[in-house]
Amino acid sequence: MTASIRVLVVDDQRLMRDGLRTLLELEDDLVVVGEASSGEAAVSAFAELQPDVVLMDVRMPGVDGVEATRRIRTNWPDARIIILTTFDDDEYVFEGLRAGAQGYLLKAIAGAELARAIRTVMAGGALIDPAVTRKVVAEFARLAPPARAPDAGLAEPLAEREIDILRLVAQGLSNREIAQRLFLAEGTVKNYVTAILQKIGVRDRTQAALRGRELGLL
Repeated sequence: MTASIRVLVVDDQRLMRDGLRTLLELEDDLVVVGEASSGEAAVSAFAELQPDVVLMDVRMPGVDGVEATRRIRTNWPDARIIILTTFDDDEYVFEGLRAGAQGYLLKAIAGAELARAIRTVMAGGALIDPAVTRKVVAEFARLAPPARAPDAGLAEPLAEREIDILRLVAQGLSNREIAQRLFLAEGTVKNYVTAILQKIGVRDRTQAALRGRELGLL
């Protein structure tokens, strides 16, 4: 039997925490192991409970969700965090991703989709709401390329195919979608993504998109 995914729910509204707990515990493989009503409490709860995945609200009094994400990822680099919010403000989107969140979803998401997102992040993937993905891609397109050659600073440059895949990762495509787009096997894409993460020195797909932008690859 597959072990349950242990989830920490962070939101300053009790009704939202209760609702998320009810939704998640309808799934056989998900269990809510704790709740927190502030960013500061989230950091303490993570230290105590060591959950597999954190659902993190953004706008909370005191320490907000972005800062809590940053603190958790600083102390526990392998932490998996999904920002779940009613807001798709540009500021929160980019700060949340820079802080190390592997997912950024809007609270309008259906319960089944949220469950799939948790499983995706648990498996090492990343998931960004399509509306948010469009903002990220638009921001990449708006910014001028860095004033240096692509790949500068990398010990081993990315191959042309790896750059193609990195650009699709930055658009929020899954391995399966990338495989279909490039006519490759899904396992081959997974191997490419692993190699890309290693070459550019990041842990997950969202950080890969940000790092790719910094390197002038996007």
